[in-house]
Amino acid sequence: MGFLAPWFLAGSIALAVPIYLHLLRRQTSRLRPFSSLKFFEARMQSSTKHRRLRYLILLALRLALLALLVLAFANPFVQRPPRALVGGKLVLLVIDNSFSMRAGSRLADAKRDAEKVLASRSAEERVQVMALGSQLQVWTEPMRDVQALRTAIARIEPGDSRGSFGDLARTIRSFAATAPLPVELHLFSDLQRSNMPTNFADAVMPTNVSLVLHPVVKSAVPNWTVESVSAPGRVWTSKIARVQAVISGYNTPEAVRTVSLAVNNKIISSRRVDVPAGGRATIEFDSVDVPYGASRCEVRIDSADALPQDDVSFFALQRSDPHIVLFLHRPDDSRSPVYFRAALGAAAESAFATQSVTVDQADNLQLSKYAFVVLSDVPSLPRPSEDKLNNYVRGGGSVLVASGTETGRHTRIPLFGAGSVETRFYSNTADRYQAVGDIDPAYPSLVHSGRWPGVRFYFAVAVNDPAAHVGGRLTDGTPILLDKEVGEGRVLLFTSGLDNLTNDLPLHAEFIPFLQDTAFYLSGTAREPGSRLVDSLLELRRTKERSVGVEVIDPEGRRPLSLLDAANAQSFKVTHTGFYQLRLANGRQQLIGVNPDRAESDLSELSGETQALWAGSRNGQPPPRAAQRVGEKNQPYGLWWYVILLVLAAAIAESWVASQYLGIRREER
Repeated sequence: MGFLAPWFLAGSIALAVPIYLHLLRRQTSRLRPFSSLKFFEARMQSSTKHRRLRYLILLALRLALLALLVLAFANPFVQRPPRALVGGKLVLLVIDNSFSMRAGSRLADAKRDAEKVLASRSAEERVQVMALGSQLQVWTEPMRDVQALRTAIARIEPGDSRGSFGDLARTIRSFAATAPLPVELHLFSDLQRSNMPTNFADAVMPTNVSLVLHPVVKSAVPNWTVESVSAPGRVWTSKIARVQAVISGYNTPEAVRTVSLAVNNKIISSRRVDVPAGGRATIEFDSVDVPYGASRCEVRIDSADALPQDDVSFFALQRSDPHIVLFLHRPDDSRSPVYFRAALGAAAESAFATQSVTVDQADNLQLSKYAFVVLSDVPSLPRPSEDKLNNYVRGGGSVLVASGTETGRHTRIPLFGAGSVETRFYSNTADRYQAVGDIDPAYPSLVHSGRWPGVRFYFAVAVNDPAAHVGGRLTDGTPILLDKEVGEGRVLLFTSGLDNLTNDLPLHAEFIPFLQDTAFYLSGTAREPGSRLVDSLLELRRTKERSVGVEVIDPEGRRPLSLLDAANAQSFKVTHTGFYQLRLANGRQQLIGVNPDRAESDLSELSGETQALWAGSRNGQPPPRAAQRVGEKNQPYGLWWYVILLVLAAAIAESWVASQYLGIRREER
C-alpha cells in the first residue's frame, strides 16, 4: 500500500484533540446552595458504567472519523498488475484471406477450423473475428454472441492481396499494448513462406499474446504462373507492339505450357514453351496489332494446378496519335529545329511530333491543341503572340524557353518574367568552355539523362530568380535549368541554346533522354504503365487536371468513389484483379490491368521448425502464458472512494451516538 500525498498524514496529530477533550480534560462541579429540591424534575438516574461505555464509543468514533479524513487526503493506493483488474482472456480468430488462399479449398478449410475453435470456447470468453490480407481487417468487436461470430466467419471472402505476417505482428503489438486482457490468437492460414518478413523479429508477437497456428496445408503444392509481362502502356506512332512474358513454376516438374496472348478477349497468338523444373521460361510476341483506343490484353497459360487465378496476367495497351509540339524559332535559325526534331523523334517511345514555325507565322495558331510550346532563342515576340502565349501558360500550358545568343542581347526573357542578369561567353575565357557542375537527379527533365559528362557549354545567360527551381548548374555556379510556375502552367528556362553553337549537348547521347523527359514533364503526360499490382495507388489526376472530376469503374462494373472523392481525391487504391477504367470530365480515359503480387503464387509453407519458433513452442506444445508483460509495471489502484465511504459511515455513527449520549431522556409517568 502507498500514498500519493503522504504529507497529509501529518494531520494525524489532530487525533490528540478528542483525546484531550474526553480523557485529559476533567469537568469540575461547583456546589451551589439551593432552597428546596421540589423545584427539580424527577427522572431516571442512568447507570454510571453505561454512560462510561457510550462515552468511550463516542471517543472511538471521533478518533476514527479524524483518522479516515487524514487517510483520504493522503490518497492511498495499492499496487496491482493490470491483469488482476479483470479476469479472463480475449480470443482472436484471424483467418487468412490473401490471394494464395484461393488455391483448392484452403479458405473453406480455414473457416471450418475457425468454427471448431469457436465452438470449443467457454461462454464467458470474449471472441473477436479478423481477416488477414495486406492488412488486418476487423470483422467484429469482442463479443460472446456465438451466432454473430459464426455469421462473420461465413462472410469472409477470398481477396487478391498479398498476406504479411509482419503486418499482422505490428498490428497485434499495437492492439495488445492497450488490451487489459491476455490475448489468445488463433491464425488459420496456409502459412506461406513468402508472407514471413525477411527479419524474423518483425513477426514476433508480444509476450501477452499466445499464438496458436492452424495450418490448412500439410505439404508443398506445385503451381505454374505468369510471373510478369513486359509491354508498353501506350503505342504512339505504330500499331505494332512487342510483348514479353515470363512463365514460372514453383515446386513443379519440368513441363510444356501453352502460352496465349488475347486482345479484347480474342486470342491472337499462341506459343508453347518448355518450363524447367521449378524454373522460368521467357516467351515473346512480336508485331502485336492493336486498334485505336484502349485494348484489354491478357497473357494466359493452360491451367494445370490448384490456383488457376494466377494463370493469367492483365495489362492494357493503348494506341493513339503522338502529341504535337509547337517549335517557334527565328527565320534565320535553321539548326535548332533540326536537332530538336531529330532528338525527339529518335526517342524510343516516339510519343511526340514536332511542328516547326517561325515567329512571324505564329499569329493564327490555336495553342490549345499543342502539348507544349518551345521558344528557341526568340528574344522578343509580337505583342498579340506574346499575349496569346501568356494566356496559354496561365491557363495551364507549358513552355520551354531556350536562351541563345540573340536572347542574351536583350534585358528581358520572354514569358519567364525575369531579365537576363549577365551573358557569359565562355569561349572567350581561358578554359574556352564550362562543364556541368551540379545536377538534381530527381528533377523530372533529368531522370534518365545522367549528369551530362563531357558536355561543353560555350555560352549561357546568368539569371537569378528566387521564385524558380534550379535543376542544374555549371561549374561556375550559373544555373543551366530553371523551372518556374506561372499561373496554372509553367515555364522551363534552358539558359543556353538548342543548337551546336552555344553548347555541344545536341551532339551527345544525353540530348535524347533529356528532351524526352522534358516533353513528358511539360505535357503532363506520364509514362503510363499498362498494369499495376493489387494494393498499389493509382494516380487519378495529372498536374494540369487538379480540378477535373474523375470517375473510377472497378472490374465488377461498380463505381467505388463517392461524389466528394470524385471531385477531390488524388489517388485511389486498387484492391481487385482485373481491369480498372478511369474517366475524366475533360474527356481523357485510361485503362489499367491489375494483377496480384506473384509472391503469392509460391505456395511453399513455413517449415515445422519455423512454425514452432514463431508460435514460441516446442514439439507442438503451446507456450506457457506469461504472468506479466516484460517491462510492464504494476499500476496504482486508488482507494480514495472507499475511504470516503468509511468517513461517511463514521460521521453518521458519531452523530447518532452523540445524540444518544448528550440527549435528555424524560421519565415516563
